Amino acid sequence: MKTSAESFDRLYGIVKRLRADDGCPWDREQTPESLRANLIEEAYECVEAIDQKDGAHVREELGDVFLLATMIAYMYEQKGEFSVSDSLEDVSDKLVRRHPHVFGDAVAKDAGEVLTQWNKIKVEKEGRRAKDSILDEVSRALPPLERAYRIQKKASKVGFDWPDLAGVWAKIDEEIAEVKAALADHERERTDAAREELEGEIGDLLYAVTNISRFLHIDPAVALHRTNVKFAERFKHVEKRMKETGQTMETGKLDAMDVFWEEAKVLLG
Repeated sequence: MKTSAESFDRLYGIVKRLRADDGCPWDREQTPESLRANLIEEAYECVEAIDQKDGAHVREELGDVFLLATMIAYMYEQKGEFSVSDSLEDVSDKLVRRHPHVFGDAVAKDAGEVLTQWNKIKVEKEGRRAKDSILDEVSRALPPLERAYRIQKKASKVGFDWPDLAGVWAKIDEEIAEVKAALADHERERTDAAREELEGEIGDLLYAVTNISRFLHIDPAVALHRTNVKFAERFKHVEKRMKETGQTMETGKLDAMDVFWEEAKVLLG
């Protein structure tokens, strides 16, 4: 059996071969920018496999994540900006530096103390400027749903939060009412301003629903991803059954499609 180091060397060698002048035309055309969406997609597929508790699938999906991370890092190596080794050494150095309670003499009694120490090291030893706001620690590059979730978690850590779940449910009811009112205004006025107001109220509602997930310790992005997969599987069943019964998927056929949708819920869960 190969060691982990030997296996990574093999992967690195394959990536170099694919990106060589006489390598694969498709792989040679790729850029870090072109692979961004692939990296996100593979990460979500890995999360899905973890949720399914499917070890073999997790193994496969982690391989894809390793591939993309290595491929993107090698692209920068080819440009002379940094090497794959540089990236690996950086993260190893950072892990050792930020865990002095493991690799040094510091003491951290619990996870809370570890996080406090982690943030202190970032400022005092790594020279990172202290953030003007704790919310500045949340990347603006995150997808909106995930950013909302992390913003809420940051605010909650300093006590800016609902005292209980009842307040969150009340906020959702309030936002639903405001969406309905904004929709009525939009349908009556049909102006850009009314549409912007409606958009804003829908955003507020989504933000409030995200709060429910956070309160229940559920990542809303992961939950929504699972629902997307579930909907797609059921919808494909409806498509298949409509075709088998000689019917077309079109407006006016909702009753027939709904029968097969309920069938899919029973068969697929």
